[in-house]
Amino acid sequence: MMRTRPLKVALLGCGVVGSEVARIMTTHADDLAARIGAPVELAGVAVRRPSRVRAGVDPALVTTDATALVKRGDIDVVVEVIGGVEPARTLITTAFEHGASVVSANKALLAEDGAALHAAAEEHGRDLYYEAAVAGAIPLIRPLRESLAGDKVNRVLGIVNGTTNFILDRMDTSGAGYSEALDEATALGYAEADPTADVEGFDAAAKAAILAGIAFHTRVRLDDVYREGMTEVTAADFASAKRMGCTIKLLAICERAAGGGSVTARVHPAMIPLGHPLASVRGAYNAVFVESEAAGRLMFYGPGAGGSPTASAVLGDLVAVCRNRLGGATGPGDSVYARLPVSPMGDVVTRYHISLDVADKPGVLAQVATVFAEHGVSIDTVRQQGRDVPGGAEGASAEGGGRREDGEASLVVVTHRAPDAALSGTVAALRRLDTVRAVASIMRVEGE
Repeated sequence: MMRTRPLKVALLGCGVVGSEVARIMTTHADDLAARIGAPVELAGVAVRRPSRVRAGVDPALVTTDATALVKRGDIDVVVEVIGGVEPARTLITTAFEHGASVVSANKALLAEDGAALHAAAEEHGRDLYYEAAVAGAIPLIRPLRESLAGDKVNRVLGIVNGTTNFILDRMDTSGAGYSEALDEATALGYAEADPTADVEGFDAAAKAAILAGIAFHTRVRLDDVYREGMTEVTAADFASAKRMGCTIKLLAICERAAGGGSVTARVHPAMIPLGHPLASVRGAYNAVFVESEAAGRLMFYGPGAGGSPTASAVLGDLVAVCRNRLGGATGPGDSVYARLPVSPMGDVVTRYHISLDVADKPGVLAQVATVFAEHGVSIDTVRQQGRDVPGGAEGASAEGGGRREDGEASLVVVTHRAPDAALSGTVAALRRLDTVRAVASIMRVEGE
């Protein structure tokens, strides 16, 4: 039988996501009540600027005093969609202290201080759910935390930022430059007026920290995630990728090190083979590829942002938390029993695609090959004159199609797998060669 007293929900934030949460709670009230076993009531909406509250939200529910709202004592669930670290952190911990469970979409806060928030939730016997913090509407956190709880996840590889995927996809399919593709993304509403968090990888890094922590049952903070943005990716990089049968994506990669004694988390642009499932992810969509020992390879795909998709994830958590509330229980907490160390980027084993502008004269290829050998990095191919030379630089020529009128030649080297520190050291040594005029591009190769 359905309980007649409604569960009361406080909403912190009423922007694009918050207003959609409020709308769905109102229009789908009967369905939500049937799924939960009790009606849910929007008891208050905290905002900074009441004049900007979206249509459809009852003005009588609006307040600018978020602290008073979460302290009321009759609130069952607080939905936090204001973002940022403060005041969100204080409001969430205050909600726990006053008896409320929390549903959040705040990736930045969870990546920075998730451990303390989970500890506060556990101390007060409350839930902390945050499916909407990573990849919008895509069910990802719950499958990692619950469905794969009996399995061992070894790798999580994903496109977790729709803005950057849209930009890179446009560069790939239309030949647009970075600035042109960014302008288009901005015009369509995919990119913010200040796109730094997206294009420099900060947004994806926060999500990578959350995913790594859940997947590997260990503590991973935002500071543990290696990060590179994608603003330096060029049309020439895409041309090189196509010659290799690849495309370029900004990837979040979380994986166990060989032997399983540590984990790594990183965000950077990378070439991936066209046959990889992530290569076909277009536009502003997200996709995450999970590799586990028993289940094998799993793909999660869908819209990763936007008001409706994110609200869908928030409401899914709201239903789960309300059910727990009625049953007098809490859901899965912060499982960090493994406590594996996070290795630095230099320990990651990967491949490099390196484009060099070199002096067009004899002996240059031998000098370049020697630098790779001195750093213990094996060369897979060298491309010059539009052809590949397997296994090293011997036999390649800088004459013909590779020559430029200014006395320079183009040289592209693709390495075998090696520690990132050795590859970085190789690049630094190449820059010191008199015959290397410029290291035009460096790109990791993943997904093989």
